[in-house]
Amino acid sequence: MTITINGTGTITGITAGGLPDAIITQPELATGVAGTGPAFSAYADATTQTLVTSTYTKILFQTEEFDTNSNFASSRFTPTVAGYYQVNAQSLFAFGVSGTGTCLVSIYKNGVLLKEGSRIYISANSSGAAVVSALIYLNGSTDYAEIYAQQASGTNQNLTGGNNQQLNYFQASMARGA
Repeated sequence: MTITINGTGTITGITAGGLPDAIITQPELATGVAGTGPAFSAYADATTQTLVTSTYTKILFQTEEFDTNSNFASSRFTPTVAGYYQVNAQSLFAFGVSGTGTCLVSIYKNGVLLKEGSRIYISANSSGAAVVSALIYLNGSTDYAEIYAQQASGTNQNLTGGNNQQLNYFQASMARGA
């Protein structure tokens, strides 16, 4: 096959794997290439969420900043492309006048605890942020990820409301295809 470049920089004599527009979509990439895989970022709105003491509670993230493949809904990420995903979350705990104890935020996969994040200690009338970050495999069909939090103060406590774009967030993006 002869490849030529004309005076305007146009290359002729090459086909892009049978793609007439030369656009390569995620399924057409080689195994292990993330390319334009799914990604999203969401955060909790100003609604204060109560956490019962010593009980894992699913965190609600009502506002999407972006969702590149429409895989985030009902505070759950269910990607439709199999691969390894970087998952990050943060939750800000605010204790009232009573209660002192530990708090943590965790990644759940398919309804089961998968990774625990930082464990922080908070005293009465104070607040603190717990974070979790992990690289996890999601099969692209039935696997999903959610964020749960737990606090052990001896009394019900709240996740902080307010400008939660910075305080309570959940994000994931494809790092590598399966």
